[in-house]
Amino acid sequence: MTPAFPASPALSPQDRREAWAFFVLAFLVIAAGFGLRDPWPADEPRFVLVARQMLESGDWWFPRRGAELYPDKPPLFLWLLALGQALTGSIRWSFLLPSLLAAMATLGLTYDLGRRLWNPRAGLLAATAVLVAPAFVYQAKRAQIDPVLVGLTTLALYGLLRHLLLGPAWRWAWLGGFAAGLGVVAKGVGFLPLFALLPFALMRRAGWGGLRPAAPGDAWRWVALAGSFLAAILLWFLPMLWLALTDGDPAHRAYLDELLFRQTVTRYVDAWHHHEPVWYYAYVIALFWAPFALLWPWLLAPWRDAWRGREARVWLPLAWGLLVLLFFTGSTGKRDMYILPALPAFALAAAPFLEGLLRRPGPRRALLAYAVGLAVLLLLAGGWALLGEPRFEARLLAERGLGAEALWLWGMLVAVGLLTLATLLLARRRAPLAAPAVLLGGLWLGWGFVVHPVLDDENSARAVMQAARERAGPEATLGLVAWREQNLLQASGPVAEFGFRAPWERQWLRAISWLREAPAERLLFAEAASVPACVPEAAREPVGRGNRRAWVLVRAEGVAACPLDEAALAVPQAPPE
Repeated sequence: MTPAFPASPALSPQDRREAWAFFVLAFLVIAAGFGLRDPWPADEPRFVLVARQMLESGDWWFPRRGAELYPDKPPLFLWLLALGQALTGSIRWSFLLPSLLAAMATLGLTYDLGRRLWNPRAGLLAATAVLVAPAFVYQAKRAQIDPVLVGLTTLALYGLLRHLLLGPAWRWAWLGGFAAGLGVVAKGVGFLPLFALLPFALMRRAGWGGLRPAAPGDAWRWVALAGSFLAAILLWFLPMLWLALTDGDPAHRAYLDELLFRQTVTRYVDAWHHHEPVWYYAYVIALFWAPFALLWPWLLAPWRDAWRGREARVWLPLAWGLLVLLFFTGSTGKRDMYILPALPAFALAAAPFLEGLLRRPGPRRALLAYAVGLAVLLLLAGGWALLGEPRFEARLLAERGLGAEALWLWGMLVAVGLLTLATLLLARRRAPLAAPAVLLGGLWLGWGFVVHPVLDDENSARAVMQAARERAGPEATLGLVAWREQNLLQASGPVAEFGFRAPWERQWLRAISWLREAPAERLLFAEAASVPACVPEAAREPVGRGNRRAWVLVRAEGVAACPLDEAALAVPQAPPE
C-alpha cells in the first residue's frame, strides 16, 4: 500500500472543523479532574514541595527538600511549578498546569508537522495516535517532568525537521536546538532530538530525496545550531556553577557533583534501580502505546516500501525513534516513561499510512478486539467488586482506607464497560474506531472526575496531616520523623524535620533531643514502622493511614526511656526507596 506522497498542507474549512473538534476533545480528556486533587506520590509531592520552597526562599539555583539540597533533577520543571504557584496562589490549581500545557503543545506540534509533511488528514491521525496511547495521557495528567520533556523534545524535533525535510529554515533549526537545550535543563536526556542529525547525514550522503541539500556558507549556521543548544543550558549552568564554586558552601559543591555525575551519568550507565530485561520496551509499547501499537504489524510493509523508495519524510522520524529506543535499551535502568518522547516520531512516521490501514479488515478487527476485551475486563472487575463474594477488593480498600465511596470506583468501571459495549452494538460499521474512542475517553474522564476525588485524601496525605494537627493543637510544633514529601507539603502550623535522606535512627536521635528541649510545646509525628522499641506501645497515638502507611504521634513522656545513642535506639530498618 503506497500513500499519496505529495504534501498538501493547506487547510480546508472541514480540516479546520476537524482540528478544532480534536483539540477540544483532547483538552477535555487531559484536563478532566484538574483541581480535584492534590499532588500524589511518588514524585508529585516532592517536586511541588521543592518548588514551593524555591518560591518562599528565593533560592532558584539550589533546590531544597526540607532542609536538604535536592540534586536529583535539573531545575526547569521546578521553576515552572513555582511560577504556576506564584501566578495562581494555589498548589492544587497550578501543579498540573505544566503537564497540561506541554501535552497540548505536543499534540499541536505533531499535528502541524504531519500536516506540513503530508496533509491535514495525516497530521490529525498522527496527533490522534499520540492521544490514544494510555502512556501519553497518564503522564499528561501527572505532575511529572516527563510531559514537559516530551513537549520540549517534540518542539526540538519539529524545529529540526522543519529545516531538514522542509527547509531551508535555519531559524526553526536554531529554535529546535534551543528547545533541546531546555530539555537538558528539564531532564538530562533532553539532548536526544539532536540524534536526528545522524540519520539525516547518512541519508543525505546516500542520496535520499526530500532532504535539505548542503549549501555554501552553511558551516557557520551549523555552529549556530550547536550554539543555540548550549546557550539554553548555559543560561542555567553558568550562574549555578559560579555560585557553587565561589560562595564557599561545600554543600553546593556536593550538589554540583551529585547532579552532574551520579544523577546523570551513573543513573544511565550503572543505574541502582529499575532494572529490567532487554526486551522491556517491547512490552511497554505493546501494552501502553496501544491501540496505536496494534497497527504496527501492518505498518511494517509500508515502512519497508518507504525505505526502498528512500522516503526521508517517513524514515527520518522513524530512524530517530528507533535510536531513542536503542539508547534507553542500552541503559541498565529502564522505566516505561523514558521512551515516551519517541511516541510522536513514530506517529509521524505512520501518519501517511494510517487512513488506508484503518479501512482494512485486519487492523479494524484488532481495534475491535482491543475495545471488546478491555470493556469486558472493566465490566467484570467492576461488577465483581460490587457484587462478588468474597470481595477481592477488600485488601485494596483496607490499604487505601476507603469505605462506601469506593462504590464510585466500581460503578465507573461498569459504566465505561457498558458504554463501550453499547457503542459496539450501535455504531456497527464504525464500531472498530468509535468503540476504542469511547472506551479510552470514558476511562480518562472517569479517572479525572471519579478516581481523583475518591482517592485524594489518602493519596495526598491531606487527611492524616489534618488529623495530626487537630490532635496536636494549633500552637504545638510537629516534628516529622521518617516522613515523606507529602507530609511536609500538607502539614499546617509549625513543623520541624530532621532530614529526609538521613537514616531513621539518626532522625530519631535528633528528634528525641529536640523534643526534650521543649516537651510542653512539641510532639513527634512519625511513621509507625519507624518507632524505636524504647517507645512503649501505649505512647504511640494512632493518627491514621496515608499512602498505605500508618502514622502515630509521640509525646515527650513516650521517649523518656530512649537513650541518646544512635546504636542503642533499636530503630527498625527503613525500607529501600
